[in-house]
Amino acid sequence: MSYTSRSQPREGHPVTVWNRTASRAEALVEQGAVLAGTVEEALTAGDLVILSLTDYDAMYAVLEPAAHALSGRVLVNLSSDTPEKTRAGARWVAGHGGVHITGGVTVPPSGIGEPESSTFYSGPRAPFEAARPTLEVLTRTDFRGEDPGLAALFYQIGMVMFWTSMLSYWQAIALADANGLTAADILPHAIETMASMPGFLAFYAARIDAGRHDGDVDRLAMGAASVEHVLHTNADAGVDTTLPAAVADLFRRGMNAGHATGSFSSLVDLMKKPAA
Repeated sequence: MSYTSRSQPREGHPVTVWNRTASRAEALVEQGAVLAGTVEEALTAGDLVILSLTDYDAMYAVLEPAAHALSGRVLVNLSSDTPEKTRAGARWVAGHGGVHITGGVTVPPSGIGEPESSTFYSGPRAPFEAARPTLEVLTRTDFRGEDPGLAALFYQIGMVMFWTSMLSYWQAIALADANGLTAADILPHAIETMASMPGFLAFYAARIDAGRHDGDVDRLAMGAASVEHVLHTNADAGVDTTLPAAVADLFRRGMNAGHATGSFSSLVDLMKKPAA
């Protein structure tokens, strides 16, 4: 429950910090922050509370014993969790007289305080605007609306892409290693491949929103053949095939659903929530 950047106490804001492991707050205390002895002391030190924990279960574990101290305070919760758990957490804070603002930080701790870093926020607009000058000491702010789950949703959308993309890179490195190449050997090619992605994202976004999966640019059948080659190449090399097998399975489902002559973007319809 604190600012987490090395720079914050230097920005002229009085800062009170608390951590479940007190020694982790020592660097901030050395820069002028005040170390609270208890959660209640931290909550009552000011009107704006910034919380950063693993998830919302941890939030309840930390705050429930001092929940009465939430009354009249704005809690900016940077903890990661699902949109639904975030909405439930916002209701819980409101039930104790506080205001909950959800935050989804898009950078690792090393990016806090850096000008290019950004955080999604959602929740009551007026309290957010009042807190914005302080929050922008941490990162740029990107307000997404009053639904407390929206910041969590945008954060998780980013995580869907980040983790899957990075796993694809680990898969490429494993395949390279099995063939006598290093990560450094394939790095230029990997960067070039990733750099081409924005164009694909923009091209398909417009078509998907229009419900178009025309086979004029690509066809699912060709993509299915390609991913089978990817799967077999990894299998032949003796590396783990969990990820390419999952990709191949999704393409096969698309083929079985009759989308062979359409675009492989039709797979998004298999992945969407079924219509009620």
